[in-house]
Amino acid sequence: MTPLTGITLGSGYGLAVTDIAHAPFWMQFTQIVGSVLGVFLIIGIGAFCRSQKWLSREADFSLAKITANVLMPALFLDRILNDDSLDALSTAWVPPVFGFGLTTCGLLLAWAIARCIGPWMGLKTDAQQRAFAICAGIANYGYIPLPLSQIFYPSAEVELILHNVGVDLALWSVGIAIISGGNSPVHAAEQPSAPPPRGFLRLGWMGKILRALTSAPLIAVAIALSIRTLGWDTLIPSSLMKSIHLLAGASIPMGLLLSGAIIIDFLRAAQWTGAAPVIFLSIGFRQLLMPVIMLSVAGAWAIQTDMKHVLLLQAAMSSAVFPIVLTRLYHGDTATALRVVLSTSLAGLVLIPIWISLGAWWLGV
Repeated sequence: MTPLTGITLGSGYGLAVTDIAHAPFWMQFTQIVGSVLGVFLIIGIGAFCRSQKWLSREADFSLAKITANVLMPALFLDRILNDDSLDALSTAWVPPVFGFGLTTCGLLLAWAIARCIGPWMGLKTDAQQRAFAICAGIANYGYIPLPLSQIFYPSAEVELILHNVGVDLALWSVGIAIISGGNSPVHAAEQPSAPPPRGFLRLGWMGKILRALTSAPLIAVAIALSIRTLGWDTLIPSSLMKSIHLLAGASIPMGLLLSGAIIIDFLRAAQWTGAAPVIFLSIGFRQLLMPVIMLSVAGAWAIQTDMKHVLLLQAAMSSAVFPIVLTRLYHGDTATALRVVLSTSLAGLVLIPIWISLGAWWLGV
């Protein structure tokens, strides 16, 4: 790596910040802002590609399936098999526990706030309150924190991947219980722009959890951990590892481009008239209250530095995008879902760098 004013040339995204914890605060904040804007720029390129019809809606499903079933599993295999700090299964259970616990807390707390305060903030119907809960209750845990982890805290990337296993389990159990409210998902024909996975509409509640547990990324995590535990990682041919590494490098850029294309579609469909109270409540919950809770948990219970880095990144995040799809599938209030996700995403341009900077100072990392 070649030093460049406190920044080094990295293997994944060109520039990686080094020793950020010991840099002056203003330098930390400047570097974080630049890196966050770089990630959002790729999302913007995806939106531009959609506006120019270079990335069509018809291509979304195929590219999303390739990303979910090929590129992301390759990323997880590549990182876990090549991580020197991972002590196999002896510590691998900690990040998923944090991921499941904090995500469940966020979903239930958002659900309680939507019920108690929501009627005075524009969330008058049950559907609106459920949509707010699942969208505000879960932070973006994939395509934004992963590249930021690779830039700022590369040693914490594997912990973030394992943490996301717990987030997935919370989403497909607690999250589905909240958004469904006993309803069945809509028919696939009503969702031409975002078709669900094959067999999704025929699965019961437990079936959906089983599908999440048997998804390609989670299977890749289980395989990689098993290989590390058995000590078979040295037996993998270098040619195979090279192929996995090349596929892994395409996962995050592809995900960000697709996110940008989908977000611009949501922006066009969003209705903003009378949305101010919901926007205020969304940003207040997701990007003011939850960061304080998550950073407090990180300071009190996270022992390992890498785990603190993971919780720091998650605390800074805006709402995840995928709950919008779930809201549509379960007859939810899509307008509320769009308002929550888009408002926190736009606010994230400013608040993500602020929370990463403040969180790093608070946790001493």
